[in-house]
Amino acid sequence: MSFWPKSRTARRRLTIVLAVAPVLALAAGLTLWGLRDSISLFYTPAQAKAANVAPGRAVQLGGLVLPGSVVKHPDGRVEFVISDKTDTAPVSFQGDLPDLFREGQGVVAEGTFDASGTFKAKQVLAKHDEKYMPREVADALKEQGEWRGNGAAPAYGKP
Repeated sequence: MSFWPKSRTARRRLTIVLAVAPVLALAAGLTLWGLRDSISLFYTPAQAKAANVAPGRAVQLGGLVLPGSVVKHPDGRVEFVISDKTDTAPVSFQGDLPDLFREGQGVVAEGTFDASGTFKAKQVLAKHDEKYMPREVADALKEQGEWRGNGAAPAYGKP
């Protein structure tokens, strides 16, 4: 039994498919390879630790700002801790924080982890009103059973 169909039209179609398929696969592969640095994955601190995110990899880190963790330095650098109650991640940010940035509120920081495990944020996004929390943060908190709903602050230290 031959691989090629008996019909001339079918052979022509099969030849075209066999010629075009590798070209399309190569184009898709090159596109994904070219965009690999543009893809920014979202993690909570626990997910980032479990995934063992490589230093220098651009990601989004989301969670709640741990109360009492915000330290503002005179040079404009701000250090704080993002928590999802399961785990925490120290964050360092150079620049102006959003006006609505507060302890106990949901934030998403975009940046990279350094070799010491500190998250170096390039941008920090805060919720914009009392009832809003970024969807990714809310979903992650719901999965862990820490969702307080309607923007209520979590009960840190309570079982």
